Amino acid sequence: MSQDRGRLFFLDGGFSKNAGSSGELNGRICSSNPDGSDFKSVVTGIKHMPDGIQVDHEKKHYWTNMGDPEGKHNNGSIHRCDIDGSNVITIVPTGATHTPKQCKITPRSNKLYWCDREGMKVMRSNLDGSDIEVLYVSGKTQAEKEDPRYHCVGIAVDERNGKFYWTQKGPPKGGVGRLFRADVEMPSGQSPDSRSDVEVLFDGLPEPIDLELDEEHDYLYWTDRGAPPKGNSVNRISLKSGTGTTNSMQNEILVKNLHETIGIALDLKNKRMFFGDLEGSLYESDLDGKNAKVLMKDAGDFTGVAYVEL
Repeated sequence: MSQDRGRLFFLDGGFSKNAGSSGELNGRICSSNPDGSDFKSVVTGIKHMPDGIQVDHEKKHYWTNMGDPEGKHNNGSIHRCDIDGSNVITIVPTGATHTPKQCKITPRSNKLYWCDREGMKVMRSNLDGSDIEVLYVSGKTQAEKEDPRYHCVGIAVDERNGKFYWTQKGPPKGGVGRLFRADVEMPSGQSPDSRSDVEVLFDGLPEPIDLELDEEHDYLYWTDRGAPPKGNSVNRISLKSGTGTTNSMQNEILVKNLHETIGIALDLKNKRMFFGDLEGSLYESDLDGKNAKVLMKDAGDFTGVAYVEL
């Protein structure tokens, strides 16, 4: 294997193990070597529930803050900083997105995509936060806002084939989670809430959360927080399999027996993946789930995970 120049960056929500003395959220961006060594905090004192993280080609962090963890207040936001944690700025302010979750950077178009949970949307903007667009709307009413079946959470973008993917997780351990796909370009004459190109790839999933895409080999990976035996797992599908109809693709469960797993990141060069869970464990495995191991345990309340080669 080539010399390992990678670095892991991951989010600690700070709502239990790392909470402040008065119980307030005390989130942070954490970092370590790929083997879990040299653990450090990069940004601390994040009070609004950090959830999704990405690093761009200029080695800048982008992360989402959910705001109210229950999504009752429209106070989510998105931020950016340098790789060392300096120069923190807000690029998508409170009120422009409701409860932003996983985010993705598209290297060809230099866009930032994210899912908005209680906002019931898939959104994107330029990397400076300008030109915010709504790509998909899952619901509009207050009843739909309170129904987790309409909550958009995980996001992946296939620039090569012009597709984006997202999850709508359903209630905790509910077994009604869904995985969707649509075209990056809006069909002519249509709108985000009435797109004819939306496909349901899977329904009846335990509780799908974050997504990762291997464009080269056409694999889509996701974490699932639902009930065992299918939940609390890492999964993938081959996008070349199936007919495109719901549940026709072959779903592989790669890793089981996790603990409220959320974040996932792929390192395709070294044929491995990293994933974390809310109980503060960070894991590594081969891309097929073999040779899974714990890199750190009980170290926070981990949400989003990103891997970058420095």
